[in-house]
Amino acid sequence: MKIRPTKFLITLFALIAGVVWIYPFVIIVLNSVKTKNGIFANPIGFNSFTTKNYYQAFQQLDFIHSFWNSLIITVGSVFLITIFSSMAAYALARTNSRLNSSIYYLCAGTMLIPFQSIMIPLVSIFGKIDFLDRTSLILMNTGLALSLSVVLFYGAFLGVPRSIDEAAILDGASTIKAFFMIILPNVKSMTGTVIILNAMKIWNDYLLPSLVINKDGMYTLPLKMYYFFGETNSQWQLALAGLVFAIIPVIILFVLLQKQIMQSAIEGAVK
Repeated sequence: MKIRPTKFLITLFALIAGVVWIYPFVIIVLNSVKTKNGIFANPIGFNSFTTKNYYQAFQQLDFIHSFWNSLIITVGSVFLITIFSSMAAYALARTNSRLNSSIYYLCAGTMLIPFQSIMIPLVSIFGKIDFLDRTSLILMNTGLALSLSVVLFYGAFLGVPRSIDEAAILDGASTIKAFFMIILPNVKSMTGTVIILNAMKIWNDYLLPSLVINKDGMYTLPLKMYYFFGETNSQWQLALAGLVFAIIPVIILFVLLQKQIMQSAIEGAVK
């Protein structure tokens, strides 16, 4: 069996890229099981091996509460983002008018506004009405992510034939039922992409929660990670162990939705 040089080079490049991609995660895992004196001393070895770091990190992170807070904020935000952005994009894609076009381009244009330019006024407004907690953070995340999600869903809905809508309505389905039962499942690949993009961003976000969450017991995992670093001492071995805890849920989500993400990428390339 002959191996084509081009195929061999592509395979070799893919293997090298895979090693480069996974190497930082391997370093994190290896160094997270070392003692403080062994941290970064031998990044590819197992000297000073210990599993106490995970136990200490679990305790200092208050992992159960921190994980629960991050989960509530991420799931709540992603759910609202997916529902509202998909409904808005569907209305824009199915109605031809200058107003709808203006709204779409407005959504696309707001992606150019950096978050840093509006974060202080945003937090100040919510602070004046004494509304700085997990619920307000979910609402902020939803509003900030809607523009990109609407643009993504808009392109996906343009690829769904209008005849599907008409057939559903002729069969007696209402517009809402037709959307959720027929139209939205037809763009599940884009739905998966929107979910994973927003979930990763919100789960790993530190800046906005640090401005909004100021009560003990409501901190997210990224906020708790901050306490491993002090002015005179940094507990790197515990921070890396905590980082492993924080990474695992994102990896699981990506594995569950990777088929939809790849399908969305392929559909976009074909279009």
